Amino acid sequence: MPRDLETALLRSFVTALRTGSISRAATALGQTQPALSQQLRKLENVVGRPLLFRSPSGVTPTSAGEELLPYAERILSLSAQALTETGRALTGHCGVGLLEDLAASQLPQALADLARLHPGATLEVLNGSNAEMRDAYDTGRVDLVLNAVVDLPGPPRWTARRPLVWAVGQGVDVTADPLPVVLFSNPCFWRTSVLESLEGAGRRWRMAFESNSLAGVLAALRAGLGVAALMPANLEPPMACHDANALPALPDVELGLARHPRSDGNPLVNAVETALRRMI
Repeated sequence: MPRDLETALLRSFVTALRTGSISRAATALGQTQPALSQQLRKLENVVGRPLLFRSPSGVTPTSAGEELLPYAERILSLSAQALTETGRALTGHCGVGLLEDLAASQLPQALADLARLHPGATLEVLNGSNAEMRDAYDTGRVDLVLNAVVDLPGPPRWTARRPLVWAVGQGVDVTADPLPVVLFSNPCFWRTSVLESLEGAGRRWRMAFESNSLAGVLAALRAGLGVAALMPANLEPPMACHDANALPALPDVELGLARHPRSDGNPLVNAVETALRRMI
């Protein structure tokens, strides 16, 4: 009998990684923690490999989980779009401004899938500095901006809290004193809170490397220069920290979506906003 990937199991898996813990995922999905854990084990049995590293501080993907995640997110996105958009042709242009860390996730793929369903529509995804996104928002190039709440160009229509996870560079000793840290250059809305977490835990640290781009931070981690705080979608499997007590707990980040009033009632922008909210 062929194996099938049930969307309910994939949703449990994706939600566990998005929220960073099984307990938070169970709350988000309206399930009990044992029921969700059972679903995750069932999915691992179907795939035939462990998908999650479980620890008291939360969950991170195994190499198999990292491989499955983009497929799971895309399957869920396509399923939702097929249910809501089939039979309704969307046209026009919709620009979306994304925080770089989100632009490197599966969100652009979800938008590309939406565009494929509606060949009369044009979608544009931008990422850049806060000033650049604000200018694009004000001049009409983008209708939606998904970013840190504090950096939105307008009031948020909705918000979502997402975890940060530690990424450990190759060969880095997480017990080193001081701890070598790789940081995003200012302005970075979680930089200060990450350093406060280290100092609050009594961990001395030193600046090993900083960059104003995700690509630069990942390159430093691959080179083994230190540890960094990343969103789970950008964590490469070899960088996962499996010792729950080695580093202090990290704060959640608050994301939000701003939508320009000029797009009110636009069916294409409505569909794009719905896709973003499902994926975030």
